[in-house]
Amino acid sequence: MDFAALLDASLAEEEADRGDIVTGTVLVVDNHGLIVDVGLKRDGIVPRKDLERMGVEASQFTVGQEIDVMIVRTEDEDGNLVLSVSQAQQSTDWKAAEELMNNDEIWEGVVTDANRGGLIVPFGNLRGFVPASHVLDLPRGLNEDDRKARMARLIGQTVKLKVIEVNRKRRRLVFSQRDAQREDREARKERLLDQLQEGQSVEGTVSGLRDFGAFVDLGGADGLIHISELAWHRVNHPRELLKVGDKVKVYILRLDAEGKRIGLSLKRLQENPWALVDEMYHVGQLVEGTVSRVAQFGAFISLEPGIEALLHTSQISDPAPEDPTLVLREGQKLLMRVISIESEKQRLGLSLKEVSAEERERWESAAAEAAAQAGGSENDDLAVESTSRAESAE
Repeated sequence: MDFAALLDASLAEEEADRGDIVTGTVLVVDNHGLIVDVGLKRDGIVPRKDLERMGVEASQFTVGQEIDVMIVRTEDEDGNLVLSVSQAQQSTDWKAAEELMNNDEIWEGVVTDANRGGLIVPFGNLRGFVPASHVLDLPRGLNEDDRKARMARLIGQTVKLKVIEVNRKRRRLVFSQRDAQREDREARKERLLDQLQEGQSVEGTVSGLRDFGAFVDLGGADGLIHISELAWHRVNHPRELLKVGDKVKVYILRLDAEGKRIGLSLKRLQENPWALVDEMYHVGQLVEGTVSRVAQFGAFISLEPGIEALLHTSQISDPAPEDPTLVLREGQKLLMRVISIESEKQRLGLSLKEVSAEERERWESAAAEAAAQAGGSENDDLAVESTSRAESAE
């Protein structure tokens, strides 16, 4: 060997240190483990227990095979260079996990175990952990047994995860299923925002109901139908019209790419009932309506064909009541007179006090007569049914 080669070999030996990962060639495979040439003056040994730690046997390696190993000890009590295949692979896995975290990427893994604290998901040769607080669809307030039982159902399933902590020293690799779903939905929402156009009609599935509106899944991302956009008439809660799981056709009202919001409407796909108001009503007309809501300033009245008119407190009686809620109630039917129509502003004013006593008496008599006839028809039907049963019995 010439001087340059001797120098290179010497430097290589000096540079090799504990914790270094090097590539070597398998020289010997036996029951004790492996002997590997790593380009130093001495060959290194990979103990059998190191292979067992990986769940593999020495016989799975072949002479001449190139493998990555980590230098665990430069010299043991017998003067051997001790190497580790498992730790070399783990180091690679730690780096891969760090890259996933730094790049904000989503990774898919298989759940292999569950305990009261969360899920176990292997990541190469590392043991990853998903805390219970980061597991999807895990209701709060469950007792320990129920929580563990729910998580046990995920064993064997492939789940999408996001790395939220990598700590080599403490050997902690932590994942989040919740963050992965949030990231995934955000990405899908961005794609949807690029594809959708305002004014377009699309189909979706109702995914959630709130006091302020309904969420609709448009294919991996949700849009919101504000409660004011559910119908032309007043809606107290979205559950009056929708339930989770309903298939609906919605109108794309607004797209906010910056805020990543999709505004939807149901009523824009329905005929605007205010367009028919001028044909159906005129000032001075007597109308029957139902109280839909009572407020301090008056009451909202439901009229056909699905519009809401206003009965102002000044038009309830003379003098006006201090508190309309003591005079009117939701669901109450009233006879009123139309006193103003502004269809372009979607306003229709009503008056209760401008209905004469005679008009109200005729209306109440007609209502009572209709109710009596309806009751009589019901009694007749019951009598016929009873007679039929009696005849059958004979």
